Amino acid sequence: MPTLQIVIASTRPGRVGLPVAQWFEGQARAHGGFEIDVADLAEIDLPFMDEPNHPRLRAYTKDHTKAWSARVDAADAFAFVTPEYNYGMIAPLKNAIDFLHQEWSHKPVGFVSYGGVSAGTRGVQMAKQVVTTLGMVPVQEAVSIPFVAQFIDDDGVVQANETMENAAQALLGGLERMESALRVLRA
Repeated sequence: MPTLQIVIASTRPGRVGLPVAQWFEGQARAHGGFEIDVADLAEIDLPFMDEPNHPRLRAYTKDHTKAWSARVDAADAFAFVTPEYNYGMIAPLKNAIDFLHQEWSHKPVGFVSYGGVSAGTRGVQMAKQVVTTLGMVPVQEAVSIPFVAQFIDDDGVVQANETMENAAQALLGGLERMESALRVLRA
């Protein structure tokens, strides 16, 4: 079974990304098409890019980069759970992507974004420019959660509506189809 890596992009204390990712992880497990790996960038704690060689060479010198490389290399598809900051892609996600190069190639990526009125979609649009440069293929389907605070209860648990649940299943289906199609290119 292919592996879906759910990347929690926000590292900020009090972040909404953690409960959103936990909700999406439940959706992914219920979908049943993937083994699930949750990569929390707050826990992984990558420093700002500190490798002396270009990532395309895969000549990593730091243990944190080697561990991140192995984890991303083992994944077959990705779901980035991300907000936007100031109309753009957030720095921890950009940094985590920039650490590597070949490990991302020919793998599908989907976005679970959240925020206020724009639901994080402006950050997603910026991220798509970055991931396609690395040979990733963004799927058309997405989960976009506007005014996300209304969906989080007093216990910090996402109370999703039918639209969110349908979007999650559509995204997972899109990732599953694209992963299958791209598998031959990764072989």
